[in-house]
Order: sequence, then structure tokens, then C-alpha cells
Amino acid sequence: MGVLILFWVMAPVSVAAAAAMLFMRNAVHSALLLIVNFFTIAVFFLMLGSPFLFVVQIIVYAGAIMVLFLFVIMLLGVDREENLRERIAGQRWVAVALGVGLVAEVFAAVRLGVGLSGGNVAGAAALSRGGNVKALADVLFGSYFFPFEVTSILLIVAAIGVMLLGRRRAAAPRPGGAADGPGGGAGAPRPDLEPVP
Repeated sequence: MGVLILFWVMAPVSVAAAAAMLFMRNAVHSALLLIVNFFTIAVFFLMLGSPFLFVVQIIVYAGAIMVLFLFVIMLLGVDREENLRERIAGQRWVAVALGVGLVAEVFAAVRLGVGLSGGNVAGAAALSRGGNVKALADVLFGSYFFPFEVTSILLIVAAIGVMLLGRRRAAAPRPGGAADGPGGGAGAPRPDLEPVP
């Protein structure tokens, strides 16, 4: 009974945070609402009897991924006005049609029972011997160890690339700037005229 009450408390919070995130004009507020949504999903994992996914959801998504999101938001700047005009004619109606199609597809898949099973999966007991965490670790760091490490290297390289591409470059000195002397004549670069990306 307590789990059911907790679900009906957390489910509206999760849906409201997700909906508010879509309609927020401030990117930082939208990211903070996404963090709230991640926490509610973590609580859902705990209610379903999966403490490992509960912890991973908080540490990885609400922690590391959101720090990356906020880093990118701060790097790009949140004080600039964005042009909200549609650049492709009719893209809004195409998006609405695709969204309705996705909802219909999910509804039909659940209604028909696609991918759902009423019984135990064959061999699930042998795979989960020693706990779900051990079974997940055996798969992740056994068969999929190389793709896992390659993905982590790609993420590190992408983060370094963003930092290098996003940093501001100093203004190039004008020709003849050295001849004006150290006093900063007409050709000396001025720090207040740095180009802003």
C-alpha cells in the first residue's frame, strides 16, 4: 500500500517536471527541472525493486550527465536571444504527426503485448545467480568491455573538443602594431574589442 501511495505522489511530480521542462524559456531552469525528473525516475526504480539502477540513475544521470548539460549551457551562453522562427516550412506539423504516430505505436505495442512476457525468461535464474549487479557486471565488463571503454574515450575526446572550440580567441594584432610602440597606438589590439563567438 505504501508503494502505491508513493507512486501516486511521485508520478504527478515526474510528469509535471517533464512538461514544465519543455515550456521553460530559460535553459538553466529547464535543466534543473530535468534533474527533478531524473530523481523521480530513480525513485520509480527503487519502487520496482532495483536499488542498483536507483543509485546509477542518481549518480550518472542526475549527477554526471546534468553537469555536462549545464556546462554546455553555460559555455554557449544563456543571455542571448534565440530566433524562434521556423526555418523549414511545415516542420511543426511534421513533428506533430510523428509524435502522434509514436504514441499510437507505443499504445499498439502495449495493447498487443509485443515484447511482454507473462512467464520467466529461460535461463534468467542462471544469469542472475549472485544478484542482478553481478549479472550486469559480467555482461558489461565481459562481452561488452571493449565498446564500453571506447564509448568512454569518445566522451572524453568530445568534452576536450568542446572546450577547445568554445574558448575565446584573442584578437589578432593589426599590421604595424609593433611600430606604434608599447603605448598602444592605433594598431595595438584592444582587449575590449575581442570578438565574441
